[in-house]
Amino acid sequence: MISKEEIKHIAELSMLNLSEEEIQKYTVNMQDIVEFANKVNSLDTEGITESAFALDTFNVFRKDEVRESFDREELLKNAPSSNGEAYSLPSMMN
Repeated sequence: MISKEEIKHIAELSMLNLSEEEIQKYTVNMQDIVEFANKVNSLDTEGITESAFALDTFNVFRKDEVRESFDREELLKNAPSSNGEAYSLPSMMN
């Protein structure tokens, strides 16, 4: 059972200021989550192989190939500012 005190403690650690109404709501919500997790934990998984995904996955990456690209000079014509080689952006850190 999740207590109001535990929710208050979690809120304090998260630096959240919760009203009594929010504490009550989150207490109920957290209890529902814990109950669901307990249901999942109690399932019989004997004979079921572990999987990270619900469906079979496979590598969908394409082969890395050198190929024609856009003309740099044409692309830089659209740049508000460039150094002749690449777009120039304003400094974000001083």
